[in-house]
Amino acid sequence: MTYATDTLATRSRHMSARIDPILLVTTLVLALTGIVMIYSATKGKLALAGEDPHYYLKRQVTFFLLSLAVLVVASLFDYRRWEQMATILYVGIVVALLAVLSPIGSHALGSQRWFSLGPLQLQPSQFATLVLIIAIATYCARRPEGLEFRDLVRMVLMAGFPILLIIKQPDLGTAIVCTVILLVMLGVAGMPGRYLLLLVVSAVIVIFLALNLGLVKHYQIQRLTSFISPNSASVNVTYNVNQAKTAIAHGGIFGQGLFKGAQTNLAYVPEQQTDFIFSAVGEQLGFVGAGVLLVLYGILAWRILHIAQLAKDAFGRLLCSGVFAMLVFSVFENVGMNMGIMPVAGIPLPFLSYGGSAMIGFMAAIGIVISVHYRSTR
Repeated sequence: MTYATDTLATRSRHMSARIDPILLVTTLVLALTGIVMIYSATKGKLALAGEDPHYYLKRQVTFFLLSLAVLVVASLFDYRRWEQMATILYVGIVVALLAVLSPIGSHALGSQRWFSLGPLQLQPSQFATLVLIIAIATYCARRPEGLEFRDLVRMVLMAGFPILLIIKQPDLGTAIVCTVILLVMLGVAGMPGRYLLLLVVSAVIVIFLALNLGLVKHYQIQRLTSFISPNSASVNVTYNVNQAKTAIAHGGIFGQGLFKGAQTNLAYVPEQQTDFIFSAVGEQLGFVGAGVLLVLYGILAWRILHIAQLAKDAFGRLLCSGVFAMLVFSVFENVGMNMGIMPVAGIPLPFLSYGGSAMIGFMAAIGIVISVHYRSTR
C-alpha cells in the first residue's frame, strides 16, 4: 500500500513538472477574471433593460467549460501530429471562411463572420489564426536547410488567401493578427532579414493601395486612423474610445470597487463585454488592478517563450512562437485601443473578452503549448 502511494505521488510530481503549472494556473486565473469582469460589465445594462442580469455570465461560464475541455484535449494530444494534419486543417479553414461568406453565414452589425448553431455562434476567423500558426510551422519545419525567396512567396500566398477572406467579412483585426503571426514566425524560422524587410514594405504598399482604391470602407479607415488625430474623426468613431478612456480615468489608483463605477454600471461604454472589457477592469480595479492583469499576461508570455526554448524540434518551437505572437499582439492592441493609443481594430482581449470562439481558440493555443512542454521534458 505504501509503495503504491509513493509511486502515485512520484508520478503526480512528474506530471506536474511536465505540464508547467505556472502557465496553466495563469491561464485559468485570467479566464476566471474575465468571467467576473463580463458579469460586472453587463449585469447593470441587462437589469435596466428588464432582462436576465445573468445572461452573459451563464453563457461565458458555458464557453469557459467548453474551452477548458478543449485545452485538456489539446494538452494530451501529441503536438507533432498537427504537422501531419496541417494540410487538412488549412483546407478546412479556407472552406469554412468561404462558407461563412455564403448565404449560410450569419450577418450582423455590418459583418458576416458567424455560423449560427442554435443559441451559439461559431466564428471561423478566430480559429484561422491557430490553423495559420500550424500551417506556417509545418512549412518551415520541413525546410531545415533554410528559407529562400521562393519560400517567402509561397508562404505569403498561403497566408494571404485566408487573410483576404477574413478582410472580406470584414474582420480587419483578425487579419492584422494573422499578418503579425506570419512576420514573427518567419523571423523565428530564420528568414533572411532582407526578405522580411521586403515583406514589410510590400505590406505597406498593399495597405496604401487598399486605402486609396476603395477596397477598405471609409468607416474602417476612420476607425484605424482615429487614434492619430482623434479631433478630426467623427463622433461616432471616437465615442467608444472616449467612453473607455473616461472609465479608466475614473478608476484612479485603486478603482471604484468591483461591481461599482458609473461608466460600467450605466452602460456608457458600448459593447464593453467584448472589445472594451479592459475599461471595466480599469474603472473597477484601478491602475493597480489593471497593472496586475498586465503582469499576468507578462507571466503567460514568459512561460510560452520558455517552452519555445525547451522545444526539442523546430516545429514545437515555431508553434510556441506563433502562439506568443498571437497573444502578445492581441493584448497590446486591445489595451492600447482602450487607452486611445492604438487603432480600433476589434481584437478581443485574450481570455477576458466575451465570446465562445475566441475563448476556445485561445485555450486550444495554450493546450498546444502545454503539449510541447510535456513532450519536451519527458
